[in-house]
Amino acid sequence: GGFARCYEMTDLSSNKTYAVKVIPHSRVAKPHQREKITNEIELHRDLHHKHIVKFSHYFEDTENIYIFLEHCSRKSLAHIWKARHTLLEPEVRYYLKQIISGLKYLHLKGILHRDLKLGNFFINENMELKVGDFGLAACQDISDQKKKTICGTPNYLAPEVLLRQGHGPESDVWSLGCV
Repeated sequence: GGFARCYEMTDLSSNKTYAVKVIPHSRVAKPHQREKITNEIELHRDLHHKHIVKFSHYFEDTENIYIFLEHCSRKSLAHIWKARHTLLEPEVRYYLKQIISGLKYLHLKGILHRDLKLGNFFINENMELKVGDFGLAACQDISDQKKKTICGTPNYLAPEVLLRQGHGPESDVWSLGCV
């Protein structure tokens, strides 16, 4: 993504494999950039659902911030699409049900993903889908004040986002429709 690189790492003491997002401090030098990473960590660490990428832990050293996440060995739907240029209707139904389950969980918790796309739908070794990458996610304000930031991937943006009328759960649903 914009700030980080992702690596597969194995903890030699437990033999557990993780996807590790490595963010150089130089990429988050400005306070608002650092705030985005802090927001992503705080938001993601409290998510526990079978169709959401699991957050494990994080730490930082003098050079980087390291975010340890569930490793999805079969990569993402974007990788499948790139390799095959198609998904069969039963596959679409299978994955869509899982995406909707994860998205419903997020929305019930008042969280907007704001960057739903094939590349953020990860597949684990059991071919189960996990919604991931919470770098643009935000909590919906209880005051019904909608987020007005234009963010996300251009081809998936809802009209109300482009017109700066604000994000709501319906903006994520639009993005999912585009997918």
